[in-house]
Amino acid sequence: MVAIASPSLAAPPRFRCCEDTHGRRRHRPPPPLAPEAQFPERSMAAPCPRPRRIILVRHGQSEGNVDESVYTRVPDPKIGLTPKGWRDAEECGLRIRDLVAGDGADDWKVYFYVSPYRRTLETLRGLGKAFERSRIAGVREEPRVREQDFGNFQDREKMRIEKEIRHRYGRFFYRFPNGESAADVYDRITGFRETLRADIDIGRFQPPGERSPNMNLVIVSHGLTLRVFLMRWYKWTVEQFEGLNNFDNGGMLVMQTGSGGRYSLLVHHTVEELRAFGLTEAMLNDQMWQMTAKPGELNYDFVTDGSSFFTHLV
Repeated sequence: MVAIASPSLAAPPRFRCCEDTHGRRRHRPPPPLAPEAQFPERSMAAPCPRPRRIILVRHGQSEGNVDESVYTRVPDPKIGLTPKGWRDAEECGLRIRDLVAGDGADDWKVYFYVSPYRRTLETLRGLGKAFERSRIAGVREEPRVREQDFGNFQDREKMRIEKEIRHRYGRFFYRFPNGESAADVYDRITGFRETLRADIDIGRFQPPGERSPNMNLVIVSHGLTLRVFLMRWYKWTVEQFEGLNNFDNGGMLVMQTGSGGRYSLLVHHTVEELRAFGLTEAMLNDQMWQMTAKPGELNYDFVTDGSSFFTHLV
């Protein structure tokens, strides 16, 4: 007779921590990566310095600026600079160099965004003559800062009539047939602004291993597009936008960091210059606030205070 051991007396199975119930070795998952390994831009202990300036440049004088009939023969994106336009660009490049080198820092650099139109690309080449290779941190062609699409330019008389209608209807909302309104440009500039803000926040413009506060961004674009960019950045109203004047060809407007880290037009420009550009007293007061405010702060006395919208609060 064979004795059968009671189940309660049987030795308990012995499993190793690295084996399953069948004795097969388990594969342990690798430990999670540290945040700085997953996102290298987060490895910096402190926020990356903001570029010192965002410099907005309108292209130099183009063939279309001196002869509108060019638009009936040449596609808008292929219209180039005049000889004066090339001089405009080169002179603007020298002004930018004098401005950024005037800080006295040894490590200053410039990073360019440019519209893909011929006249802006040529303007960029003219600007670039003022800088040696070591001073250029990079260049990015950015289609979102292209010119407003005016539709079909081939019928010159029809285009003249459309521009008269726009003047009566309003520069911001009027859409050219088969083209864009300034409101349409605003929508694509909003996307560009968010990309730009994200790149600024993570230090996308900084060369590897560097954290220089002396980076300068230059956006080479078109008159209306640059005014819309400013409108979007500073949250100006449609009425305030429509009171702005265009940049000169080869002209520039400088957004420079104030003592708190925000960008203000008044750090570089005078009140008189900004009034001539079209800023109202309320807009100038906001720019004064921008000179000392910190990123993330809100100016509750500008536009959002309600009095400009609710007449019973005035």
